[in-house]
Amino acid sequence: RNRDTTRDEFIFYSKRLMRLLIEHALSFLPLKPVTVETPQGTTYEGKRFHRQRITGVSILRAGETMEQALTAVCKDIRLGKILIQTNHDTGEPELHYLRLPKEISEDYVILMDSTVSTGAAAMMAVRVLLDHDVQEDRIFLLSLLMAEMGVHSVAYAFPRVRIITTAVDKRINEEFHIIPGIGEGGWGVLSPT
Repeated sequence: RNRDTTRDEFIFYSKRLMRLLIEHALSFLPLKPVTVETPQGTTYEGKRFHRQRITGVSILRAGETMEQALTAVCKDIRLGKILIQTNHDTGEPELHYLRLPKEISEDYVILMDSTVSTGAAAMMAVRVLLDHDVQEDRIFLLSLLMAEMGVHSVAYAFPRVRIITTAVDKRINEEFHIIPGIGEGGWGVLSPT
């Protein structure tokens, strides 16, 4: 959060936090017991994810910054994208682009947005997933930083969505930026495009 943080440090620590967020989210997935044989010929009792798939969905553009961490942790994961922008006249979120993998309705979905201030875009993204028959309790909203208002808005509207973040800040300003926040400039240096 220090304004004097170098670009390299910002990228390094942001990526580290993203990976920790994703690994923490995966700990909430349902696991089933499994027995495997070790190279020494003995058996080992472990656990395995018992559903077929996990899908990652980015809320563009900032959510894309989390995709690299997700693909580093989850092999062969399917990715989708949702672009939601605020209408400057009405102040309401609008859906501009949607690309979701086929048959997403049975998946656990990791919904990614690097920061959530009011929660409006996140709530619209959750609504889009619900409209594609994803079950609410199979949606995980991951964000590096959220404003208290955004947490409350999402949790109230969708109480079964799991919200996972590294920090919650108390307020937002008139431009809907999180205060104290981490600024807006860093996400461009992390973006894969």
